[in-house]
Amino acid sequence: MSIAKNNKVHLTAVSQALLVTFLWSTSWVLIKIGLKADLPSLTFAGLRYTLAFLCLLPLVLFNPTHRQTLHRLSTRHWLELILLGVVFYALTQGAQFVSLSFLPSATLSLLLNFSPVFIALYGIVNRSETTSLTQWGGILITIIGALIYFLPLAIEAGQIPGLIAGLVALSANSASSVFGRYINTQDKLNPLLVTTVSMGVGGLLMLVIGIVTQGIGVLTIQQWVLIGWLALVNTAFAFTLWNKSLQTLTAVESSIINGTMLPQIAILAWIFLGESLGGKEILGLVLVLAGTLIVQLWRYLPVSKI
Repeated sequence: MSIAKNNKVHLTAVSQALLVTFLWSTSWVLIKIGLKADLPSLTFAGLRYTLAFLCLLPLVLFNPTHRQTLHRLSTRHWLELILLGVVFYALTQGAQFVSLSFLPSATLSLLLNFSPVFIALYGIVNRSETTSLTQWGGILITIIGALIYFLPLAIEAGQIPGLIAGLVALSANSASSVFGRYINTQDKLNPLLVTTVSMGVGGLLMLVIGIVTQGIGVLTIQQWVLIGWLALVNTAFAFTLWNKSLQTLTAVESSIINGTMLPQIAILAWIFLGESLGGKEILGLVLVLAGTLIVQLWRYLPVSKI
C-alpha cells in the first residue's frame, strides 16, 4: 500500500474514532440524566448494552457471510470474544455507570484520561507497539492539561465507592484497548461480529447482575426513549465503528482519541448541565486537544522518526 493511501486510511480511521468519541461524550450527559431519574446504575447499563446487542444480532444472523464466520470460529476465538465482552463491557462500562452514580462526570473523565499512559507502558514492556518520543510528548501534554483542568481535586467521603469504581474502569479500559486491538487485527474478524458477540456477553452479564443486586426500578416512557437512543446510536452504531477504527489505529492512538472525550464532556456539561467553565478549565482543554493532535499527527511531522 502506498504512503498516500496508507495515510488516507489512517485519517479515515481517525475521523471514525472522533465521531464515536463525540457520541460517547453525549452518552455521559444522557447517563447522568438517567441516573438522576433513579435508574439503577448496573441495570441501566445492562439494558443499554443488551438492547444494543439485540439491534445488532439480526445483522449477523441474517447475513450468510457472518453466519459462516460464526460457525468457523475456533474455541480460542470464542474465548477471546467472551473475555473482551467481560472486560470491555461488563467491567469497563459497568464500572463507569456505577462511578457516575457517585462522582461528577468530570472527575471520572479525568481518571479515564490516564489510560494512554498505562497502554504506552504496556507497549514498552511487551514490545507490541512502539511509542515515539513525539507521542510521549503529546501524552504528557494531555495529562498536564487534564491536571490543570481538574486540580485541586476534592473527593468527599461519600464519593469513595465511585472513586474505586472509577479506578476499576480505568484498569479495565486500558486492558480492553490493548486486547481489543489484538482481536481486531490478529485475524481481521469483521468489526460487526466482534461488537455483537462481545457486547452480547457483557450486556447480558451486566443486566443479570444489575437485576439481582439492584432491581429494575420503574421505567417511564421517557426513560425507555433514553435507553433506546443510547442502545441504538451511541452503542450499536458507535461500538461497531470503533472496532472498525481499531483495525488501523494503534492502541495508544485509539486511547488518546478516546481522551478527547474530556473536553467534549466538559463543553457538553457546560451547555446542557450548567457546569462552569473558567480560564483554568479552558487552558486545560486547549492542552488536551494539543496533546491529542501531536499524538495523531506525529507521522506527518519531520520529527516523526524521533
